Amino acid sequence: MLWRLYVKNFALIEEATIEFGNGLNILTGETGAGKSILIDAVTTALGGKVSASMIRTGADSAFVELVFSIEDEKKKQWLSKLGVEVDENNTLIISRKIMPGRSACRVNDETVTVAKVKKITSILIDIHGQHEHQSLFYHSKHLEILDEYAKTNKEQMQAYYKKYKNSLKKLETFTMSEDERIREMDFCRYEVDEIEKANLKEGEEEELETKYKKASHAKSILEALSLATSSLDSTTDLLGQSLRTLSEVTRYDESISEIVSQLSDAESLLTDAYHEISGKSEEIGYEEEQFEELSKRLDLIHGLYAKYGRSYKEVLNSLETKRARLEELENYEILYNQTKKEIEEYKQQAIEEAKKVSKVRAKAAGKLSKIIEGSLKELNFLQVEFKVEVLPLEELTEHGLDEVKFMISTNPGEPLRGVSEVASGGELSRIMLALKTVLADSDEIPTLIFDEIDTGISGRTAQQVSQKLAYIGKSHQVLCITHLPQIAAMANEHFLIEKSIHDNKTITAITCLDDKDSVEELARLLGGVEITEAVRQNALEMKELARKSR
Repeated sequence: MLWRLYVKNFALIEEATIEFGNGLNILTGETGAGKSILIDAVTTALGGKVSASMIRTGADSAFVELVFSIEDEKKKQWLSKLGVEVDENNTLIISRKIMPGRSACRVNDETVTVAKVKKITSILIDIHGQHEHQSLFYHSKHLEILDEYAKTNKEQMQAYYKKYKNSLKKLETFTMSEDERIREMDFCRYEVDEIEKANLKEGEEEELETKYKKASHAKSILEALSLATSSLDSTTDLLGQSLRTLSEVTRYDESISEIVSQLSDAESLLTDAYHEISGKSEEIGYEEEQFEELSKRLDLIHGLYAKYGRSYKEVLNSLETKRARLEELENYEILYNQTKKEIEEYKQQAIEEAKKVSKVRAKAAGKLSKIIEGSLKELNFLQVEFKVEVLPLEELTEHGLDEVKFMISTNPGEPLRGVSEVASGGELSRIMLALKTVLADSDEIPTLIFDEIDTGISGRTAQQVSQKLAYIGKSHQVLCITHLPQIAAMANEHFLIEKSIHDNKTITAITCLDDKDSVEELARLLGGVEITEAVRQNALEMKELARKSR
């Protein structure tokens, strides 16, 4: 249900918060006080059209916030599929900020598109009034209402229809020439072979990366050892020359013998180091070969990942897809004929189920026509004729073989015509009220708004309208704007909309009335300018009678 409405700087409303209750919520007030502005605010928050004129004069922006309380698990699941979650208090907040030239919608704390807001709220609230009775314009809505009344089981039909449409899409893929088929088959076979020959293993990339890092250090060591052996080679040559030269002159100076001995020791050390480094180089040379193999293997794996997927599993999935496609191409003619056969079979099965659905609709249409017609007569459509027409379609659709139209004649002698072609805004609201009364027990939209539902009615008809609203209010939350005391008396919650002037600015204020103030407002509706005690007593009696009839 719609728990709270917050409005700021919207048209004549500077700032207002309304907390609605269960059952029938009535809004009354003088003509021009701004009652319909509240409906406009709700409609705007639900994704309706916006304009700069909605922003209160002197303000930079307007803001509307709706707070819904959602306890139904089915609705929570449906919202979850749309990526929307209610909080731990079962609360969903929808808001819209209107600025010159643009607006921003939010669901909870997330900015969303207008289209998504409309989709979310389509299961939460339904508005019917002078400007928001659009659902009766569409025949799809008429079919939906009939199916709701008849409790039509369409699941089997729609399952076959879905298979039929999927097979049609599949047939569209069989459009290539023989040359194209052979080319794609060759390319597909090449890709399958490429992946299969690679013989990938799960976790192999991570294992090779570890070895590669280790082997990459060996390469650096080998380069250092190579440089060292090269330097030692030239150093030992020079040292050998120095040793031979000095050895020749030791006979002339015995003290040089000590130097020769030292150089001889150094030559032995350098020669030993040279041999050790050479041996180490041979060992690491083997690791260098491993490094090259690791590099080639990793390059192969990374290449496959770049072409067929970002991971081992994705490449395997790609392989399975390509194998399946290769099999399709190899059995192209067989699969083509098989798909054509499936299309005919699924279509025929869907048609058979659709015919069953059509029988249920046709039987229910006659009953629904009489019930709605009777309900309309109670709502001051005295000479009304109403018919739910079930018309055959030339082509099968996801809804079957039928089109449903609500036809009405409001005057004797006039032919039946489409509801949207004949009825005025106020009449459409009452037609929807009649429908909602009939479907009250099965309608799953929790909140219904009726604007100007009392247009052109009074007396007994007004009383009938009030009783129907009260009846719907037992299973739904109903918000209704009215000028009639008979309807206002039925309120579970009564709100007064008043317009005043402060500092040369027009302001609309909303007040929730207690029982005493509600009776006073009823007296105003009954008595007009002058409210006498007799009028007040009449209002009190009307309130008591309404309480008993609820």
